[in-house]
Amino acid sequence: MKIWIDIVNAPHVRFFHSIIRYLENQGEEVFITARRFGDVHRLLDLFGIDYNLVGWHGVSLEEKLIRSTQRAYELSQIISREKPDVAVSKHSIELPRISYGLKIPSIYVLDNEHAIAANKLTLPLCDHIILPEVIEKEAVVGCGAHPDHLYPYNGTSEITHLADFQYNPHIFQDLKLDIQKEKTILMRPEPALASYLDADCRKTVLSPIVDALEDQANILVIPRFREQQQIFEDDDQITLIKPPVDTFSLMKACDLVIGAGGTMNREAALLGTPVISCYPGKLLSVDSYYIEKGLMKRSTRPEEIVGMARELLKDEHRHGGLQTDDLFKIIINSIYQVANGANTTRKNTHK
Repeated sequence: MKIWIDIVNAPHVRFFHSIIRYLENQGEEVFITARRFGDVHRLLDLFGIDYNLVGWHGVSLEEKLIRSTQRAYELSQIISREKPDVAVSKHSIELPRISYGLKIPSIYVLDNEHAIAANKLTLPLCDHIILPEVIEKEAVVGCGAHPDHLYPYNGTSEITHLADFQYNPHIFQDLKLDIQKEKTILMRPEPALASYLDADCRKTVLSPIVDALEDQANILVIPRFREQQQIFEDDDQITLIKPPVDTFSLMKACDLVIGAGGTMNREAALLGTPVISCYPGKLLSVDSYYIEKGLMKRSTRPEEIVGMARELLKDEHRHGGLQTDDLFKIIINSIYQVANGANTTRKNTHK
């Protein structure tokens, strides 16, 4: 069997890593495509994953449209030659459109119900949509998804990120970090280039929080792109972390994570590290899941966030694990189920 997986964002590398390795160990052929965006290609190299770089990510709305159209054209030519049995993606815009056009059954992993434009372009074309059960079905069906194509599970997609994680307790030393204070905070700016967030990539909601806390803790910042790096690079009390690095060990070693995004916050919660979300957009259902479980705090007010941070840094606030469904197993079973169903249909058609 040949499986096509399209990886379009850095967190998706960790998401698919264990899935790719399992399928390859089962003797399946896995064909990976990726787009040029952020650290996607560097992470793929770090994990030793073979891939084909196709297309770019756009910044403005006009550029996003042009880049996506170009990428769909290039991928259409490649995939029509490769002839995969099943296509799998996590929020790829192009894969559902191409797999639908070429009659390749598709599996789509969804965790952002507020990415309305992307969801309207993709969900109506997907055969099998795997999503957290905390996302309301109406929000997805309203974007065109067929109700019978929804497969909810308990948990969030970050569950698979930790499938083969081994903690490195020497991560600070390995990265040669200048750790002088007793406590350390890891921060991650907002995804300012994402189509679902109206934000200026040359500013960040973290700035006043950093200013208030940098005298009390070591501040580590992982910027997403060059403009965010420039915001902090003149502050000698901030340490900029340049990916790719072992972010899981880094998060686990830190005393607190303050994130204006989503994925890293949820990863930190699963690792047991206290985390504060200051994501400036509309709260996602997957974040509400962790907040309701008591594994994440949330605020968009800098003074409140600083107060929360100071409180969390006072004492040991590590928490236990979280009971979830086995998302890895769900995805693997879905791939074989969808592919076998398609093969049966093809055989019957040719009788």
